[in-house]
Amino acid sequence: MQLKQLLVDVKHTVVQGNEEIEVSDIVYDTRKIVPGCVFVCIVGTQRDSHDLAAQAVELGAVALIIDHEIPLPANTTVIQVDFTRLAMANMSAAYFGYPAKKMTVVGVTGTKGKTTTTHMIKTVLEADGRKVGLIGTNGITIGDQHTETANTTPESYELQKAFANMVKAGCDTVLMEVSSQGLMMERVGGILFDVGVFTNISPDHIGPGEHPDFAHYLHCKGLLFQRCKQGVVNADDDHVEELLQGHTCEITTFGFGKNADYRTDTYELVQTKNFLGAKFHISGAENLDVRVNMPGKFSVYNALCAVAVARVLGVSHEAIQGALERVNVKGRAEMVPISDDFTILIDYAHNELSMESLLNTLKAYHPKRMVCIFGCGGNRSKLRRYAMGECAAKMADFTILTEDNNRFEKVEDIISDIKVGMAKGNPNAQYVEIPDRLDAIHYAIDHAQKGDLIALIGKGHESYRDRMGEKTPFLERELIEEYAREKGMIK
Repeated sequence: MQLKQLLVDVKHTVVQGNEEIEVSDIVYDTRKIVPGCVFVCIVGTQRDSHDLAAQAVELGAVALIIDHEIPLPANTTVIQVDFTRLAMANMSAAYFGYPAKKMTVVGVTGTKGKTTTTHMIKTVLEADGRKVGLIGTNGITIGDQHTETANTTPESYELQKAFANMVKAGCDTVLMEVSSQGLMMERVGGILFDVGVFTNISPDHIGPGEHPDFAHYLHCKGLLFQRCKQGVVNADDDHVEELLQGHTCEITTFGFGKNADYRTDTYELVQTKNFLGAKFHISGAENLDVRVNMPGKFSVYNALCAVAVARVLGVSHEAIQGALERVNVKGRAEMVPISDDFTILIDYAHNELSMESLLNTLKAYHPKRMVCIFGCGGNRSKLRRYAMGECAAKMADFTILTEDNNRFEKVEDIISDIKVGMAKGNPNAQYVEIPDRLDAIHYAIDHAQKGDLIALIGKGHESYRDRMGEKTPFLERELIEEYAREKGMIK
């Protein structure tokens, strides 16, 4: 493909060379240079790859995309643009044949609930007969194929490549989590979303290399609603009006407030062997009874959002109701039904706020005992360990302290830090230490009492255990079911 074909949507200046040259690929990482490629120089949080331009040419790049002056390598085409990240996004879309234009594109942004909400919407759309690709925290999913990703919202080249693979696989819809970083860094540049979704916002990702303050974080989230046709937003969030400043889309709202388009004013908690969730009635734009197979008020919010998006996209009431009643999100309050006597679930909560939210939600079901199994990641802040220990001591009736991803720390040292927080939260807290996480899971099942609700938190959807830098397979749902079969609890 000629370079000028890639630059058709990019405002640019030819500094030297010829834009009619053939290029083999688009590359932004010198480790991935291939002969004949165009190298996009990007200013990152740690380094500026403009400094690697000469090296890229030596390795085989025939053209460079820059956004500030550099020493110009001889015999190389150099193109200057305003912002290389946006240029790469538009070039990648052209390179892969504008795959986003061939699908319905739904983007979900917010501090919490992105992963659960996208999975809920996916379940609903698939019940309507659509083939849906998924991109987010849990990676890229196309049919039965799953690929891990480094970022919630991949870099624009990887994103457009994923879109192209989805089109090739026959997907008619793509659902993706859109992070504030993804918007700020133009990873989603050049995409017109059919639907943009806002779940909620609270201070997060503020600090060096991310956002300088909450106002900037909020502004970046709001950019999605200047890049979509239809917005679906949480009307109850305190910052929604500020978030929508400058929006260019039509807006549909959901929430508990009386002015929301899709609203409910109450809900009822429901628990059976295979169901831990809630039921409620939606009024406003629709009249619809819903049962959602995920616990707590936050799941009601996510379900309201999923219903609003589904109706915007023309999905029937019947498809929505059936899908939400059976929805299951990997590693997000995910029940593993192995007993009529107790409930066990796994969740990705790995900080104090998410842990407190989860345990509050589960305690509302009035279990006989709230049992919590958790550890904390190695080579991470000790403050998190203290805070999570304090939270568990205050909220759980019994805690099993174990490993998470220890990385290069000893699990015993991490547990010692957690115990400092537990002593602060409740000096009389009941707990046991079982350093091996699999042994801890087995202990919890072996010692479960009738009416227990057991929360295994921290790893959720992760499929590995990291010890001293070595990752080995460890998928908790499978391990729980395997042990239950060994004990004759399930077939």
